[in-house]
Amino acid sequence: MNLNIVDNKILNENKILKSDILNVINEISHYGFDYADIYFQDSCSELLCIENNKLKDNFLNCIKGVSLRLNKFDKTFFSYTNKISKNSLFNLIKKFNNFYKKNIFVNKKKLILLKNKIISNISNINFIYNKKKINILFDLYNYIKKLDSRINYISISLFIKYDLILLSNTDFILARDIRKLLNLSIKVQVQNKTCREIGISGGGGCYSFNKLLLLKYNNIPIIYHWADEAVRIAINNLYASNTPAGEMPVVLSNGSPGILLHEAIGHGLEGDFNRKNTSLFYKYINKKVAPNNFNIIDDNTLYQKRGSSSIDDEGVLAQKRILIKNGILKSYLLDKLNARLMNMISNGCGRRESYSCLPIPRMSNTYLLPGKYCVDDIINSVDYGLYIVNLSGGQVDITSGNFVFTILEGYLIKKGKILNSIKSSTLIGSSIDIINKISMIANDLSFDSGMGICGKDNQNIPVSVGQPTLKIDRITVGGLN
Repeated sequence: MNLNIVDNKILNENKILKSDILNVINEISHYGFDYADIYFQDSCSELLCIENNKLKDNFLNCIKGVSLRLNKFDKTFFSYTNKISKNSLFNLIKKFNNFYKKNIFVNKKKLILLKNKIISNISNINFIYNKKKINILFDLYNYIKKLDSRINYISISLFIKYDLILLSNTDFILARDIRKLLNLSIKVQVQNKTCREIGISGGGGCYSFNKLLLLKYNNIPIIYHWADEAVRIAINNLYASNTPAGEMPVVLSNGSPGILLHEAIGHGLEGDFNRKNTSLFYKYINKKVAPNNFNIIDDNTLYQKRGSSSIDDEGVLAQKRILIKNGILKSYLLDKLNARLMNMISNGCGRRESYSCLPIPRMSNTYLLPGKYCVDDIINSVDYGLYIVNLSGGQVDITSGNFVFTILEGYLIKKGKILNSIKSSTLIGSSIDIINKISMIANDLSFDSGMGICGKDNQNIPVSVGQPTLKIDRITVGGLN
């Protein structure tokens, strides 16, 4: 399947010609805006949810629409409609005709079709009632129910989404993309005589349900591995000890604990915060902010990762962005508006939740490059501290860099040995201070399983994080002991 399906679905079915889009772009160009774009979206999503052996949700949601955005200096005019047609397209222009006057005549240009390749293969974008999916989820439920007699609640959710995107702008680019997204989430609650605890696992990415069924972990279907993990985490929490409090060394496992770097560092590198001088990092471009072995990348070209796409939502080709190299801050995450106002060039970070939202600078797949140490050497270097396997999305103050994260799964380390599990704890610190206390980085880079959602300005978008195992020499741990 190629990008022509976008033309058929968005343009041909709605009787819009590429010449109509060109006419709108030429019309907008007469008004002397710094930048303007038109953004079309046709999206369908499917949600199936099983809760305690009952099909709780089974629905299909389709949205489509088109928006027009105009930038002049730091001001933005924005309008959208949920109707895709030639009339609705030209009606968007009429909304600002009374506020702006045309400049002198501008020579008409032609649209240039952007040559981008979709991130992964797509065989079918049609949603139909699929009893096979429901049966598979019930089979998974029955498997979980038999794992332990202490289980008293099970929830399994399957979410699948396809987005068709077409956009054009006053750079006279016409760009298209096909995006797919899948997520399977498993939540389990266990109970003994004294307490209840939950475990959550799952994953996903930019691939189909059929692809999900082919994925394996240690020769078993990965969905059953995620089920095992949800139960393991729940039981683990059931018998966990209260966490010791105070400053101590902390080892972050590889993979999903990269959420700490995403929140504490990644958000601080987004262009809008730095243009407005509200980020702790705004004065550190081309300056040292981290140890020499510290390298942060954001890359939306990674195959089938949750934050991937072939273009951003302003028609800039997907690319690998080196944010911090050898401890030196090299780049911000930039969309077109903030890049222009900072005399820089967009590096493809303009993202939006839907056609009814403005694009803003956002992360995609953000990760720390591996170091030279093996994991055992890092664990053996800790006399007394914590080993953290999972963190929940925390809170960060962009201006100060102060953050707080909840530990979802952690263990006590004594004399280089990983011991009992701990609970009711948090990590507290400040971004630049903490990254300069990272003394050891392992060679075992991995990514989260594919459940990441990032929120900003009331927009939620899919993202992925990754990191190798690393050691923070000292960080404040909030606990009950």
